[in-house]
Amino acid sequence: MQTTEPLPRYDLRQTYQWNYDNPPQPVELEQPTVPGQWSFCGLPVSSPLGMPAGPLLNGKWVLYYASLGFDVLTYKTVRSRSRECYPLPNLQPVVTTSLEGGEQQVSISNQMQGSWAVSFGMPSASPDIWRKDIEQTRKLLADEKILSVSVVGSLEPGWSLDDLADDYAKCARWAIESGADCIETNFSCPNVCTRDGQLYQEPEAAAFVASRVKEVSRSVPYLVKIGHVPDQKQAQELLQAIQPFASGIAMTNSVATTVIDNQGKPLFAGEQRGICGMATKEAALKQLKMFATLLASSSGKATDTALICCGGISSASDVKSFLAAGANATHIATAAMCDPLVAYKIRKALAEK
Repeated sequence: MQTTEPLPRYDLRQTYQWNYDNPPQPVELEQPTVPGQWSFCGLPVSSPLGMPAGPLLNGKWVLYYASLGFDVLTYKTVRSRSRECYPLPNLQPVVTTSLEGGEQQVSISNQMQGSWAVSFGMPSASPDIWRKDIEQTRKLLADEKILSVSVVGSLEPGWSLDDLADDYAKCARWAIESGADCIETNFSCPNVCTRDGQLYQEPEAAAFVASRVKEVSRSVPYLVKIGHVPDQKQAQELLQAIQPFASGIAMTNSVATTVIDNQGKPLFAGEQRGICGMATKEAALKQLKMFATLLASSSGKATDTALICCGGISSASDVKSFLAAGANATHIATAAMCDPLVAYKIRKALAEK
């Protein structure tokens, strides 16, 4: 590919709907071959490079990033009913050093410095739209690429946990019927304080919902997406709860804190927002090592539960570090939204070495 023009990317100045309606077109780019044999939750794949749900708003965004070197594409979280996105700003650059959790606040930045506060709130098109879109996307996506679909239950007033589990399962079934190669249940959204955004903090409830989704996913690989879990006891309880049902665990979904502007006033009505990007890399790597150790000790040997990791990954060196620490695959979001060629560059570096 010969071009001096920057490739399209998510425009943080525009609304979520504008970006949904104005996706980029796939590009012609020959991908370097990544040495080795790779798999994703038992499915053969050409590299450990994937993308989590956040940047892949619809099928055209999936096809765009697939053309740029990503092999596992996670369709942005869908619901059993339409849901509007939070108002702007949805992506607010921040100034911060490495986050471990428990930080009181971070300050906004006028320019992207590697990390930003994410405030979408798990929006979703209506099922009649996303089901058709997933079906068409799977047909257009290269056979060797994997289309994962992220789903979430839509908690309604008066709903029981049983109702929420049924809603998760309904979305999972619809996604599979539309052609999803694997399913991911989103149990973690730092911008949603209700149960549907915080299930990973309730091991028993998470297990109940996961068991219901497993009933419909059957042989289709099923992943559970979790948030920041710095406490080993909490991590062990969560792992024991969901491991019987999950083919893989996707983590870490940001590190949450409050965000203040240049005058010290809180953004987002003072509510916490998930910080994504470089500032989360150390926390994500630390959590990965903890879960890898717990998995190994839980059975006395390596298990079939895959660890899919995300958090500040932006280079071939980062990929190697996460793989060496126990990741089966690495997902890249912030770096890919800032530099659409990041997967190509990583593939090239891995091929050369």
